[in-house]
Amino acid sequence: MATRRASHANSWYSGNGQQLDRELTTWLAATTQISTPARAVICPHAGYSYSGATAAHSFRQIDPHTVKTIFILGPSHHVRLSGCAVSQCTSYQTPLGDLTIDREITNELMETGKFEVMTLSADEDEHSIEMQLPYIAKVMEPARGNFTIVPVMVGSLSPSSEAKYGKIFAKYLKDPSICFVISSDFCHWGDRFNYTHYDSSAGEIHQSIKALDHAGMDLIERLDAPGFTNYLKQFGNTICGRHPIGVFLNMVAEIRGGVTNGHRMDLKFLKYAQSSQVKTPRDSSVSYASAAFIMK
Repeated sequence: MATRRASHANSWYSGNGQQLDRELTTWLAATTQISTPARAVICPHAGYSYSGATAAHSFRQIDPHTVKTIFILGPSHHVRLSGCAVSQCTSYQTPLGDLTIDREITNELMETGKFEVMTLSADEDEHSIEMQLPYIAKVMEPARGNFTIVPVMVGSLSPSSEAKYGKIFAKYLKDPSICFVISSDFCHWGDRFNYTHYDSSAGEIHQSIKALDHAGMDLIERLDAPGFTNYLKQFGNTICGRHPIGVFLNMVAEIRGGVTNGHRMDLKFLKYAQSSQVKTPRDSSVSYASAAFIMK
């Protein structure tokens, strides 16, 4: 069994453990902890100079004293994938120490017959999971050696497939010792992304982007899986983690539909940012948002 290299270190984030630790500490210190620890978070996955400060708002909500396993659901940017895939590795390297993969849960997922296995090259090429790892290592530091991760690459799923995977993952979300990290950036705007939706009634282009993103974020806060699917059909917003988000919303729907449902569930976005403020059609930007989901 292989160990996945920290292939984006020294480019997307610092490969120097001490420097990286200082950066993460600074960003986390600038956030506020909500009253109830998160059972799931939505986090961006851009280079840390762009989205590190935004990601801190959601990672601050993970309780290392309760959490024993962290699922990471990240979209596939490079490999054609119609379902979901798990890692063949036993550990993932980070500049803050290696993270152990939960082979028992990974094997449980494989036994459903619904999961492929990533090649090592596909695993190492993908950044959407890796960009969550240093933050996980940092916030889980008090539990070092006593927690595991379950990386899952999520492909281009149909709404029915999102529901199918939501059913599979729901039992894990119900477990208070498990936390889900849902990896997603929000609108990728500009010619280089082939997306230039602009509603002039919202103001300048960056204000239109913000309004568009917030329309989707509102549906996610309402935990409305069909509404989010319809929003994506209507506006085509380039939310790269739309399928991991869709799977998560379907986990919630599955739990809500359960016979013994006594859970109060709540999701709130804690921070929104854009890489730059687009004012002319020649500009481009990527949006980042952090959210925390609680279940009582």
